[in-house]
Amino acid sequence: MAEAGQRSRLFGTDGVRGVAGDELTASLALNLSVAAAAVLGRAEARHGEAGHGEAGHGARPVAVVGRDPRASGEFLEAAVVAGLASAGVDVLRLGVIPTPGVAFLTGALKASFGVVISASHNPAADNGIKFFGPGGVKLPDATEDAIEARLSEAATTREFGRVSDARAVHELYLDHLLATLPEQPQPPLAGLRIVADCAHGAAYLIAPQALRRAGAEVITIGDEPDGLNINEGCGSTALGALSAAVVEYGADAGIAFDGDADRCLAVDADGQPLDGDQIMTVLATGLKEAGRLAGDAVVVTVMSNQGFHMAMRDAGIAVIETPVGDKHVSAAMRDGGYVLGGEQSGHIIMGEHATTGDGVLTSLQLLAAVNRHGVPLAAAAKMMPKYPQVLVNVPGDASRLGPWTDEAVRRAEAELAGDGRVLVRPSGTEPKIRLMIQARDAALAERVVGQLAEDVRRALAGQ
Repeated sequence: MAEAGQRSRLFGTDGVRGVAGDELTASLALNLSVAAAAVLGRAEARHGEAGHGEAGHGARPVAVVGRDPRASGEFLEAAVVAGLASAGVDVLRLGVIPTPGVAFLTGALKASFGVVISASHNPAADNGIKFFGPGGVKLPDATEDAIEARLSEAATTREFGRVSDARAVHELYLDHLLATLPEQPQPPLAGLRIVADCAHGAAYLIAPQALRRAGAEVITIGDEPDGLNINEGCGSTALGALSAAVVEYGADAGIAFDGDADRCLAVDADGQPLDGDQIMTVLATGLKEAGRLAGDAVVVTVMSNQGFHMAMRDAGIAVIETPVGDKHVSAAMRDGGYVLGGEQSGHIIMGEHATTGDGVLTSLQLLAAVNRHGVPLAAAAKMMPKYPQVLVNVPGDASRLGPWTDEAVRRAEAELAGDGRVLVRPSGTEPKIRLMIQARDAALAERVVGQLAEDVRRALAGQ
């Protein structure tokens, strides 16, 4: 989000998003793809390196394109593919596939870049477009800005790209996920009954297949996407249905993905939720015990729970903090050579196996860890003393916020008496200001965030 007086940036924290057909039109999708072809395809064309039948003719660059099941994804995919092919890029259409699947296949197929059409955890009316660079990494801001700068430039070519159906390569991604699990006499998830909530999203086929092939008995919910029901009362943003199903079926655990499956959360056998911080606690301590936690450190955002910091301190693990957004986590991991990072929301990056957050990968690793140690998920959750946390979203334009914010935060911190955390930040995907308070006492957190929210509303109203 731009500060007051600055030009608004097209790319947010996770690509270009908006209401499909309104802010995100077919015309914008086409033009954005042409611009991306000019920036990302310029230096990455490789003769015959696509590794997939029809693509890679001549010296043309190659792009892989995937989407989630939103109804609007169909026309946006058509516009993206048209833009890329018209700019001389060969296109491998992956169809409906998790975002991390696109990232993985961008690297595995040696594509010049990848494109995902998804609005992740947002409602069905929204959609988005984001890009992965060579190797399946998220783009730095400078590259996104270069793409935006070329939007107004006309592009012409006499060599058009070819378009191929590449849904068969989903199996490469599935094989990769399973190959990350340790070899042992019996399947790593053997004996576990798991409920998987696929959010009527991109993981509705791949996630149950992966969990079953890893040995689990799997009951699925949220696995009937119709283009309009993605994230609707299900998935990682609404754990109630999963919690109820886990208790009803007597399952050992439940896993919830979001619409594009780049994140996951979990619930234990009693239906109690585990967030990303608790999942990372399990993964980080396991990697440290195995001697595979590079630098004995983990990367998280400023939204991480204070209890996570305490658990990491007790485990002898350093914590590196970044701004909110998994692209910042990913960049810090690459810069420091770290192998684990993530967000409380369930975006978890396991650098040994992926370049971006991968909900299916995370679920496999989490469940394999607890099953290997023979402990229930509830016991694993207790590894982290979780501070009560209250989140409030205040609708409004963050560019209208002024210096008063620092004073409001100081007042809130004084109320917490040094035993908690305060965060005020603009949303990167919606016109909202996000407020977070953590405190040992839940009632105190509620009171402080209520006053802070009122301060924000008054400021936005000019009072």
